[in-house]
Amino acid sequence: MAEAVLLALGKIGKVLTDEVAKALVAKVLAKVGNLIDLNDKIGQIEVQLKAMNNIIREIGTMYLTNEFMKGWIGEVRKLAYRVEDVLDKYSYHSLQMAEEGQITEEVVKIEKDIKQVIELKGWSQPPQYVHDPLSEVERQRSQDRFPELVKDEDLIGIEDNRRMLTEWLYSDEMDGRVITVSGMGGLGKTTLTTNVYEREKANFQAHAWVVVSQTYTVEALLRKLLRKVGYTEQQASSNIDRMDVYDLKEEIKRTLQDRKCLFVLDDVWNQDVYYQLRDALQNSRESRIIITTRNNHVAAVAHSSRRIDLKPLGDNDAFELFCRRVFYSKKDQQCPDYLLETAKSIVHRCRGLPLAILSIGGLLSSRPQTQYDWEQLYNQLPTELSNNDHVKAVLNLSYHDLSGDLRNCFLYCSLFSEDYPMSRETLVRLWVAEGFVLRKGNSTPEEVAEENLRKLIHRNMLEVMDRDELGRVSTCTMHDIVRELALCIAREERFVSTSDYGTMQQMDMDARRLSSCGWKENTARKIELPRLRTLVSLGATPAMLSSVLSKSSYLTVLELQDSEITEVPALIGTLFNLRYIGLRRTKVRSLPSSVEKLSNLQTLDIKQTKIEKLPSGIVKLKNLRHLFADRFADEKQTEFRYFIGVQAPKELSSIEELQTLETIQASKDLAEQLKTMMQLRTLFLSSAEDACIKGHASCQRAEDHGWRPSMH
Repeated sequence: MAEAVLLALGKIGKVLTDEVAKALVAKVLAKVGNLIDLNDKIGQIEVQLKAMNNIIREIGTMYLTNEFMKGWIGEVRKLAYRVEDVLDKYSYHSLQMAEEGQITEEVVKIEKDIKQVIELKGWSQPPQYVHDPLSEVERQRSQDRFPELVKDEDLIGIEDNRRMLTEWLYSDEMDGRVITVSGMGGLGKTTLTTNVYEREKANFQAHAWVVVSQTYTVEALLRKLLRKVGYTEQQASSNIDRMDVYDLKEEIKRTLQDRKCLFVLDDVWNQDVYYQLRDALQNSRESRIIITTRNNHVAAVAHSSRRIDLKPLGDNDAFELFCRRVFYSKKDQQCPDYLLETAKSIVHRCRGLPLAILSIGGLLSSRPQTQYDWEQLYNQLPTELSNNDHVKAVLNLSYHDLSGDLRNCFLYCSLFSEDYPMSRETLVRLWVAEGFVLRKGNSTPEEVAEENLRKLIHRNMLEVMDRDELGRVSTCTMHDIVRELALCIAREERFVSTSDYGTMQQMDMDARRLSSCGWKENTARKIELPRLRTLVSLGATPAMLSSVLSKSSYLTVLELQDSEITEVPALIGTLFNLRYIGLRRTKVRSLPSSVEKLSNLQTLDIKQTKIEKLPSGIVKLKNLRHLFADRFADEKQTEFRYFIGVQAPKELSSIEELQTLETIQASKDLAEQLKTMMQLRTLFLSSAEDACIKGHASCQRAEDHGWRPSMH
């Protein structure tokens, strides 16, 4: 829930520091007197939203079951979305009036909108909230509950890791004291570690298993450790409770002096835990510390040679685990032939996640073993997994450990279809356009977004598919089970998915973000989505596009790559809030002249389209940061140079914020303009041999600024 409020607060902060808006208000005060306290009112809204956000954070939404509180949080969400819409409109009209030097009725309308937002605020101190007891048990695993003992015969597909982990416990290498086992939730990190710990702990003079989890205090962890390693002084309990951190550490050192010890720190979420405890635990070269974590950043506390990174099970191991759970009462634990095909389909949908396989297997073990019943479950599998208490509780822990901006970035990935290879560069630009990331210090929003992507990968919320020649992430994807969790949460944040008009007409008309991958119809029907801000349609038809755009004035992102569209409607120029247009690999031949009105546009991606020439009005897009514009010269890609640049208009240098420019036909005029484009970081040119600019001063300036133009 805090995700929506954070977006609104970000917009408020931007408005309150916008010098253009402040100057505008001062300029029109004499003519429109009721604007005198406009910024004060926006400031008041900021204070009120922060208060609401603090209450929601205090309550937490992971375990909330109170229906009144859910309803109240829903009203705050609606309020935050309304604030976001109004402030976007306010910012736009401030810019327009500053440029045109005139006062329009929009200023007064904006003030009325803000008053309406304030009136909608009517909230009071919420009642006492109640946590879901089942989920609370999952949350409080650290209360001295030891993991369930797992038998050797129940372990599938981890024999090599178990053997390696066991060998590391007795290695003489200096870098071997700390061992980490990492991976996404549900892969079996604790299961593997439990099995090895139970088998080997007798070979250590002292041993202790401590579940850390997300909420902990160093004092509590040290007291727990001291009790578990056999602290037997008289009045031990009262003594321990009176000790501070220093005393607890000294007592642990004294108790463990010269003893060979085995410690497990289970479910660690940040590195600080290890660094706060290590001086008390590293008493002997033969002692070992095993850390289980979902975060690769935490795993890095161990030497690279002492890290186990768990991966999903292979097909054969996954199927064997499934059969052992479903057919546990059968002697051979084999799947009957008539269920074999359906069983393999079910296991495939679990994508090697042991938690999901065991959960679904347990469910099927109590159902009739008929093809009809099993096919019914297969069709309902996404719903079954997202509603399964244990699966949901385990994966929710990872989601709710994310900061608000990371949650927005994570949920956004659910807009793409299952197994879709999400480009790093595309995600970065989309997140920036949506306002999920802002400039931090000297870092650009794009650099902040790249860091957010790295964090999601390190936390195993996204999986790397490919890397480029520099080792950077090229494409990534989301595990299917994790995606189901994301979709479940995203629906509350007004994310919707549809592939036809029938389901579109049934969805919430206040939808904020729409995914329509695999659109099935080409007939025109009137659809009104007045609050829509994002359309991701990897396969949109012209009829569907015109229907959505006509009534979605707040649209921020329009991603249509690989769609069947051949033209862009002229009405696109009315979308004042549009910041991202993606037309890659469509059949569009030209852009309408109305694009020059898109003063907020940051990214224009027309790579591999039929467009040969950019409209002259594009130079009016003062906020454009990324322009991708090449086209196929040889669509079969049989020639070495199978794509060429588009023709750029004169005065391209007036786009002062431009960072990326690829691929443009080179010319002497362009070479002169490059001298003044100080923000440019990436430049691709084609037909350079016709321009004779290789030794031009603009290229020298490019090298001086750390980037090199690429000639095609």
